[in-house]
Amino acid sequence: MLSAQRREHLLTLLAAEGRVVAKSVAAELGISEDSVRRDLRELAEAGLCIRVYGGALPVPLADAPVQRRLGVAVDSKHRVAQAATALIRPGMTVILDAGTTALAMATMLPDDITLITPSPAVAVEALDSTKARVVMIGGELSRHSAVAGGGLAHEAITRIAADAFFLGVTGIHPDHGLTTGELDDAVTKRALAARSADTYVLGSAEKIGAASRFPVVGLDEITGIVVDPQDQNPLIAQLPTA
Repeated sequence: MLSAQRREHLLTLLAAEGRVVAKSVAAELGISEDSVRRDLRELAEAGLCIRVYGGALPVPLADAPVQRRLGVAVDSKHRVAQAATALIRPGMTVILDAGTTALAMATMLPDDITLITPSPAVAVEALDSTKARVVMIGGELSRHSAVAGGGLAHEAITRIAADAFFLGVTGIHPDHGLTTGELDDAVTKRALAARSADTYVLGSAEKIGAASRFPVVGLDEITGIVVDPQDQNPLIAQLPTA
């Protein structure tokens, strides 16, 4: 089988099974694991898969730029946003991450809380939709995620404290943990989690079982994952849900 045919086969497996195990594919095709890993490396460099230990996973839908994500799993995100908002108590100070689920949450927040966010879109939505006190974290805006980061943001983060952080990631996987597609975003998310008493992960359906390139925090470092109550993904049973 030619290398181009192998790569097509690997992409077909990713679409059908949600993962590629290099050892299994090597045995199936009668080739070396090194050949499979080389193919996966080329696919990953082309942005067609995410390499993980032992094989590869599909590129998460949630890794797309924010404008493209607005139409992905809309109903699931709304249900997760409702469940997450129910965890907020009167008088709390909460940090709300960037992302489309966070944007949905911003329309549902109680009036008697303080909201801190690095996302201009979330801040404006909360200001329009609620009477919550809104505090913006400033910094350089990422063109991919439209969230503040960099040195200015990190200096501001060291000066805040919150009761709860609602964390947005692009991958939630029992083996590969909590991940995101941008290195700088991962650093900012870790800094925000460190300033919060509790960290809840927003886990809409398209994120469960996905893995991105950069780790954020460990599953043992969070309070729980807020999942869609209608999501039947069997991997949820292996995750620490809220």
